[in-house]
Amino acid sequence: MTSSLFPRRRLVLRAGAALTLAGLMAGALAGCQRKELAFNSTDVTGSDIGGDLNLTDHNGARRGMADFRGKAVVVFFGFIQCPDVCPTTLANFAEVMKRLGPDADKVQVVFVTVDPERDTAAVIKDYVTQFDPRFLGLSGSAEDTARVAKSFKVFYAKVPGKEPGSYSMDHSAGIYIFDPKGNLRLYGRHTATPDALASDIRQLLD
Repeated sequence: MTSSLFPRRRLVLRAGAALTLAGLMAGALAGCQRKELAFNSTDVTGSDIGGDLNLTDHNGARRGMADFRGKAVVVFFGFIQCPDVCPTTLANFAEVMKRLGPDADKVQVVFVTVDPERDTAAVIKDYVTQFDPRFLGLSGSAEDTARVAKSFKVFYAKVPGKEPGSYSMDHSAGIYIFDPKGNLRLYGRHTATPDALASDIRQLLD
């Protein structure tokens, strides 16, 4: 009788192992689903938005996405004389950097001007570094600006002002967040809170 119990015992053990494996797989899948749902920004992984930058930073160096490999990269388009959206967004990211603590050194915030006519390197440097000295401002010729904006599907247009020769700029106000491998992963609104953005970036750094 004893020998007849062993096959049953082996069957029970095999069944238990199968259930354990199934449970682990289900847990792993659930973990993946939870991670996807944890993003506050829109997950745009795999989209064709965002090409290489190939613009000049405010220190005079030519910059492409490869220069920031190993860091999460935040790209935002705007212009220095923007009265509200641009300074608010940069101020939010200054708060994001504080919330990230030591991990902030693994993040590069990039401001791309859509107004190269007025936004010189000196003007951009003075502006963006007031928010955080690690922020970079990029600019290029009118042709370069149009090329990069098109690759990010960013709209911008000059709007004549009340005074002769004066103007403002209408532009898209989205936030593009790349993972440390250089892949575009998230698209965020400029109204996103620092806590929400910091949470998203932490997940990409993990």
